[in-house]
Amino acid sequence: MEMQGKSVFGGVAIGRLSIYKKSDNVVKRVKIQDTDAEFKRFEDATVKAKEQLAALYDKAMKEVGETSAAIFEVHQMMLDDLDFRESVANMIKTQNVNAEYAVAVSGDNFSTMFAAMDDDYMKARAADVKDISNRVISVLQGTEDAKLNSDEPVILVAEDLAPSETVQLDKSLLLSFVTRYGSTNSHTAILARTMNIPALIGVDYDESIDGHFGIVDGFKGVLYIDPDEATIEKYRKKQEEEAEKARLLQELKGMPDITKDGRKVKLYANIGGVGDVPAVLQNDASGIGLFRSEFLYLGSETFPTEEEQFNAYRSVVQTMAGKKVIIRTLDIGADKQVDYFNLEHEDNPAMGYRAIRICLEQPDIFKTQLRAIYRASSYGSIAIMFPMIISIDEVRRIKKIVAEVKEELDSQGIEYGDVELGIMIETPAAVWMTEELAKEVDFFSIGTNDLTQYTLAIDRQNPRLDSFYDAHHPAVLRAIQMTVENGHKGGAWVGICGELGADTTLTETFLRMGVDELSVTPSRILAVRSAIRNCDLSK
Repeated sequence: MEMQGKSVFGGVAIGRLSIYKKSDNVVKRVKIQDTDAEFKRFEDATVKAKEQLAALYDKAMKEVGETSAAIFEVHQMMLDDLDFRESVANMIKTQNVNAEYAVAVSGDNFSTMFAAMDDDYMKARAADVKDISNRVISVLQGTEDAKLNSDEPVILVAEDLAPSETVQLDKSLLLSFVTRYGSTNSHTAILARTMNIPALIGVDYDESIDGHFGIVDGFKGVLYIDPDEATIEKYRKKQEEEAEKARLLQELKGMPDITKDGRKVKLYANIGGVGDVPAVLQNDASGIGLFRSEFLYLGSETFPTEEEQFNAYRSVVQTMAGKKVIIRTLDIGADKQVDYFNLEHEDNPAMGYRAIRICLEQPDIFKTQLRAIYRASSYGSIAIMFPMIISIDEVRRIKKIVAEVKEELDSQGIEYGDVELGIMIETPAAVWMTEELAKEVDFFSIGTNDLTQYTLAIDRQNPRLDSFYDAHHPAVLRAIQMTVENGHKGGAWVGICGELGADTTLTETFLRMGVDELSVTPSRILAVRSAIRNCDLSK
């Protein structure tokens, strides 16, 4: 039997199917007399839940890196949300109900409210609210988290998986994730990619498959139930081929990123924070082409101080030991919201008040980050790139603020290094202005995710538009070609840091265009290195 789903990470998994059953937190409404004592129960449970989340954050940092771990800091902050706490307190004190019931109802209400919102980021918070509510209820009831019902590696099948559940699972017992719900941008999908295991979403399974033998084809998005011997043999061979490819890629560690005809290429990695650096080193990247600095803000309850940012940047730079580290300045807004920024609701946040627009409107925030970056630059090789640029005026305003920061540091006797300045090309406006913009900066980095979204006028987070979204669209490739040609004409080197950079079917195309640098997720470094070394641009 075959079940069709949607792949969120490729690969082949062969093994027993195990249906993940969550803890059954049945909540009953109970009338209580001492409302103060009952609210104290809720507060104590919240403290314990936050302690559990802190432990999960530490575990996730070690296993899957800072980017994936950040959600547990967000969950800790959500437990402190005043509206949520007031809702629970009000129910306990005015309706004389037990804490479990108040938390369950409040959680359902807030989850429904988030799910009804137009903004995709806020919709995604509905699952997070349910997750933290269930955690508090579990603490109140003294129930344990669900565990894998197996002592051998299995293909895990579930309705959906909350981030806390995926991190708590024993990774040595996971062959694959298969879920009924979820999206390509869900936490489960991100963790599957980080763990390098195949994963499917949208599989409409029946619980009777529990314990049966299965195969996950993460390339075609198919789950096979009780396959015949011929199918098993076919996929065992496919597994061996994939393992051999991975082994051969390991042999590329330490090899130069150079084409057969002698063209050198910079092959860098994208990271979300300090915890991702080990993966960069393990996969032998030549540098960091995109340090998403906004994760320092997403993981904080208040604006991170200059010292906190400086320590993070310095740690990465020192660990990279002289290799280039390109830090993208704050890119908050759109799908990345932070409560303490107090950003107003926008009907179209992807085209709204975000990224460099916030920095130029709130220079104090911008200067704090720039000071931290420049201070860290005395410890290694740092470059800075600025997101969502659409005009020369913006670049000149940025350079004026940079000059002010450098003057402040000079007056205080604080040392800093020679820092390259670059901009992200991710809007059609920037593409059309590349010849002029190249004269203002040292480099361009093409953010193909947003560039594709804005060029095609397609929301890349809307699953209904997946069939229309074409990252290989000729218009996108022409925009990249134009950016490279105009960048070089104006004296700027040009890189790609969006997901297209890791698409090895386009590696040769990009190199023939003249792209100087490719920055990809750490796990794709060796595959892209192989593609580079197999190119012969002289033909």
